[in-house]
Amino acid sequence: MSTPASTTRTRVAIVGGGPAGLMLSHLLHVAGIDSVVVDHRTVETIATTHRAGILEQDSVRLLTDTGVDGRVLTEGDRHGGIYLRFDGASHHIDFERLTGASVWLYPQTEVFVDLHRARVRDGGDVRFGVSDVAVRDVDTAPLVHYLDAEGRRHEITAEIVVGADGSRSICRDLVWQEGAGPGRGRFGRDYPFAWFGILCEAPKSAPELIYARSDHGFALISQRTEDVQRMYFQCDPGEDPQAWSDERIWDELQRRLAGTDGFELRTGPVIERTVLPFRSFVQTPLRRGRLLLAGDAGHTVPPTGAKGLNLALADVRVLAEVLELALLKGEEDALAGYTERALGRVWKAQHFSYWMTTMLHRSAESSDFDEQRQLGELATLVSSEAGSTYLAEGYTGWPS
Repeated sequence: MSTPASTTRTRVAIVGGGPAGLMLSHLLHVAGIDSVVVDHRTVETIATTHRAGILEQDSVRLLTDTGVDGRVLTEGDRHGGIYLRFDGASHHIDFERLTGASVWLYPQTEVFVDLHRARVRDGGDVRFGVSDVAVRDVDTAPLVHYLDAEGRRHEITAEIVVGADGSRSICRDLVWQEGAGPGRGRFGRDYPFAWFGILCEAPKSAPELIYARSDHGFALISQRTEDVQRMYFQCDPGEDPQAWSDERIWDELQRRLAGTDGFELRTGPVIERTVLPFRSFVQTPLRRGRLLLAGDAGHTVPPTGAKGLNLALADVRVLAEVLELALLKGEEDALAGYTERALGRVWKAQHFSYWMTTMLHRSAESSDFDEQRQLGELATLVSSEAGSTYLAEGYTGWPS
């Protein structure tokens, strides 16, 4: 192997510069622990890849109370509830009345922008646009190497490596290669449907999100700004988004929102369309030696419950505490407890996301009994204070 162009020594090397990796780097900086972040994507690519974002109350606090940025409070859209729509009528679930909590509509791209600015402001070592990232010697003396834009090889030696590199993680398999052991497993479920997602230039159709269950399939009416909206409808995973005209998309969405109350979507030009597959996945453990996983590298959820980004932020909140104990106080045993602490919340979120998904979506295997049972469940939920409270607690997040 050729001599590297540079060798950097740091306490924590973070593979993945999305919100999870940058938030962890920020929290470590606050604690006085140096880190280096690497990501194969460019800053522009991450900042312009449109992704929805519903932030739980604790996620908002994490951004604001640790000094990242307060833009979420000034530019985010605070939502005190959601609408469940079925049998052609909408039913409001009032989070603030039921739990005293709210959520914020704040796109994931904006979270990234805030975190990136914070790390640059604080002199953080963040390296984007690299290639051929590899991690070695994770059991004893971790080493990360990569190629820069000119093809030169660089090395990072670290005491700890964190894989925050998403659902296509290169770090996940390294943890898995540890071998058989108690509690070790990969658990997952693929769903027979996907979401057809659009961005459109149109005014808001409702003040808060609408989750609609219809005989034609699920639809979600979300927002992004005053003039650009995000919406989804259930589709086949193999659907070609480019085969759908604007008119056909609006007809399909309106068909799923139709009801006796005369609700009408506010429409406009579709500026982006994509198909999002669904999967539930959890890997355990989340640690091998001196390599730990956070966010989608260790687990993914369907988007129905708005849990993905919030779980990633919850992971790094716990992980920052664990690393502070291990690196600053010499409590190496703290590393061993990370998986159990993180997965306690992950499995609650997996259940909530699966429950929301199966309650609102139709499948090809659904029988008449299944259809009526879904409607019965929704009717019970909106008419029960306890049922509505459970949904509100799960959606707004369980306090840390």
